[in-house]
Amino acid sequence: MSAQIISGTEIAKAIRSELREHVANLKAQKGLVPGLAVVLVGEDPASQVYVRMKGKAADEAGIFSRQITLPAETPEDELLGVVEGLNADPQVHGILVQLPLPDHIDEQKILLAIDPRKDVDGFHPMNVGLLSTGATDVLAPCTPWGVIQMLLRTGNDPAGKHAVVVGRSNIVGRPMASLLLRKAVGGNATVTVAHSRTPDLPAVTRRADILIAAIGRANFITADMVKPGAVVIDVGVNRVDDDSDRGYHLAGDVAFDEVKEVAGSITPVPGGVGPMTIAMLLSNTVDAAERIHADG
Repeated sequence: MSAQIISGTEIAKAIRSELREHVANLKAQKGLVPGLAVVLVGEDPASQVYVRMKGKAADEAGIFSRQITLPAETPEDELLGVVEGLNADPQVHGILVQLPLPDHIDEQKILLAIDPRKDVDGFHPMNVGLLSTGATDVLAPCTPWGVIQMLLRTGNDPAGKHAVVVGRSNIVGRPMASLLLRKAVGGNATVTVAHSRTPDLPAVTRRADILIAAIGRANFITADMVKPGAVVIDVGVNRVDDDSDRGYHLAGDVAFDEVKEVAGSITPVPGGVGPMTIAMLLSNTVDAAERIHADG
């Protein structure tokens, strides 16, 4: 029997609807309008698409959005000045600097310059550190936080389960493990972090009740690596060349067609984790606005 398909598109739609209602209440009851600023440096086509999507989603949720587009040759000091201005802007509660940045700009220096309270990407070392120590009042990276929401909203609470995360990136793998370990809703799992150098990786992944693939290799997780009935979350988005008119298709880290015959539940690519990332960006922006407003 094929696995139940976990639709990130539908879950994200529900979250965005909830946020729209919540934002309307914040405006009516507190006069608070959450604000998101997205900074784009250069003309990378993929980044331009992502930024437009984020701005549109914010507008639909009732969140004030502001896009700042700078030329690729913008000096690092000028970008730092833009970030400092947004840190001081009371209308802006969330700041996102779209990555990657041009080679002459130190990404880490830019991320460090963002006020941690406005770091809706969850990449500032202060937020990373808080998350790693089990803090619950923290802005978590959007993609892994979205995975937690997917699990909870489909009745797959990680508590008491063995979760295996394949991948150890700072964007997904490491924060994913931290979220799953927390003493909080969506946590309390037994967590194994595996990666490309893990000996006998299939033996490790076959022990997972919840298997999260975030290794960045197309179709890497095959049916023989999955425990029957496991929940499989595919974070990967890989461009695979083909003979179609477009010349390529998108594939996840999981060999979907074969794994869905073994797994109990599985996310597709596209339409799985991807839509959740923007939904959680909006959620983080609203959370940040409420915390900043409470702090005065």
